[in-house]
Amino acid sequence: MRVGIISLIHESNTFIHTPTVMDDFRREALLIGSEIADRWASAAHEIGGFFEGLQAAGAEAIPIMAAWAMPNGPVEAATYAELLQMMLDGLAESLPLDGLLLAPHGAGVSEEQPDMDGHWLSMVRQQMGPDIPIVATLDPHANLSPRMVDACDAMIAYRTNPHLDQRQVGLQAARLLVRTLRGEVTPTQAACFPPIAINIERQSTSDPPCRPMYEFANEMLDQPTVLSNSICLGFSFSDVEEMGTAFIVVTDGDRPLAQQHADDLGAYLHDHRQQFVAELIGIDDAIEKAIDAEKPVCLLDMGDNAGGGSPADSTFLAHSLHQLRVDKSFVCLYDPAAVQEAERAGVGQRVVLRMGGKTDHLHGDPLEAEVTIRGLHDGEYTESKVRHGGRSWGSLGRTAIVTTDSGLTLQLTSQRSAPFSIEPIRCCGLDPADFRILVAKGVIAPIAAYREVCKTFIRVSTPGCTSADLATFDYRHRRRPMFPFEDVG
Repeated sequence: MRVGIISLIHESNTFIHTPTVMDDFRREALLIGSEIADRWASAAHEIGGFFEGLQAAGAEAIPIMAAWAMPNGPVEAATYAELLQMMLDGLAESLPLDGLLLAPHGAGVSEEQPDMDGHWLSMVRQQMGPDIPIVATLDPHANLSPRMVDACDAMIAYRTNPHLDQRQVGLQAARLLVRTLRGEVTPTQAACFPPIAINIERQSTSDPPCRPMYEFANEMLDQPTVLSNSICLGFSFSDVEEMGTAFIVVTDGDRPLAQQHADDLGAYLHDHRQQFVAELIGIDDAIEKAIDAEKPVCLLDMGDNAGGGSPADSTFLAHSLHQLRVDKSFVCLYDPAAVQEAERAGVGQRVVLRMGGKTDHLHGDPLEAEVTIRGLHDGEYTESKVRHGGRSWGSLGRTAIVTTDSGLTLQLTSQRSAPFSIEPIRCCGLDPADFRILVAKGVIAPIAAYREVCKTFIRVSTPGCTSADLATFDYRHRRRPMFPFEDVG
């Protein structure tokens, strides 16, 4: 069995006007052929699961292309065209193939293709023809489209948020494809698309209201003809027609049963939809709670969720912690210019810096303060544990650690980074356990890493391009009516 592997992963925030370009993929991951195994085979990522499952079955893995870039604005049209051509050319050169394992994100948007994942999946299906089995994995933040479903024999989304089961889901997908190639099963899928958006503040899969919904979905898996089911929680920061929650059920050759079960999952969400409305805590209340809570406290900056495409330089919480002189507090800000100024000044020097708040007008004004330069670092780190995103490495670029007289420590980075790991703090000579309050620019994803240190987590409703207050966004393309924006009966 010769099985091709292709991955193109991007979570696109359409409320960000800076496009994602080819250099963004080159910086993070743009791999061809054997490079893919070198980087991903041992990682806690679905591609690692692909390799493991195929090897265990005695199948030959044919890695073709793997591309990933940090969440940001939509993928530039020319960049997507180049990636697509690279993918299709690599696919043609790899033929013949008996099957394909694909890893889209599900919330990819390009400037000319709002349903980017649906488009490239359809192009791959067109090139392979209708008879070659295709199994794909999905991020649960996918905005699922009928086009994605039609292009694949089966799609399986991760079941955890933070995403800690990516490798297991990749392994599950590989096993399903192998069983299909051996003629043991005939995967047949159907989907349900209720007009409901689940707020990201409500998307922790280990807590209510998501946990009971997943338990309901798990009961279906006891039926022998149900091969898998998936919940796509959705990504509300992509203003596309597909935005919202969706459900997939894969059965062994029984499409009516698959549709019935998918509709049952949709009905569950409809009946419990009020539970998925966000509970929002403002900045002042959040800091007051943090001061009284068991330490260390992690304040989750929802409006500057770097894992959702935000600039990672929001200063609202930094300003408040500085003004209130909250001792032993920590904030990371993306600010290459401030890093350069710190490097010119040198370690041990005092200098006035304007930090953060420089990408746009949505995320606060720069924090201007006299600081002491405590350290300068290369920002390279590794992660040995399973963390959200499945990666075991990362870079902040050149990084400066500075402190204010108010007790605030700022980590200033030259590359935008999401706090999926706590190692970026440690790689700069800091012990996260030394702080009373740490700000993490995320919502759910940082918890997997920060829980090894933090005793309390508080999600803070801050302004920004990933705000949990969805009423602040001007949607032009989403479905109507859609809960919670409108009543759906």
